Amino acid sequence: MTTTTPPLLNPRVIALAHYAARAVLEQVLARHDLTFQQSVTLRLAAVADGPVERDDIVGGVVDSLKIDAAAARSVVDELIAAELLAVPETAQVRITDAGRELYDTTSAATAPITARVYAGIPEADLAVAGRVLTLITERANAELADLNS
Repeated sequence: MTTTTPPLLNPRVIALAHYAARAVLEQVLARHDLTFQQSVTLRLAAVADGPVERDDIVGGVVDSLKIDAAAARSVVDELIAAELLAVPETAQVRITDAGRELYDTTSAATAPITARVYAGIPEADLAVAGRVLTLITERANAELADLNS
């Protein structure tokens, strides 16, 4: 009988986990005609307390997805065209009732899946993973900023 030792955390392990989870999420989102990029953008508006500066939403999408600002603005425009975001003032956006309903629906659809994926993982392990992945994210962001300067 052979036993395999779990791999140390490395870029491949992180990527495999990310893409597996994202594929699941994208399957759920597709049922609601929503893309991954749109869901990330809609979430930023959903968790805000009221209208948000458009540039802040764009910046949040750029920071989260590592896409350029033009692509992020395009996603915001798609959500406005779909009437999931509205423009109460020229430089602001806010989530509409339809956007809130869609966000709540997709969140509810993914919650049990997330619960199953994380089931049985000890809280201490999740805390360590959270700390390590946060540190990796901070360092990678710093490297990306250096590369872009």
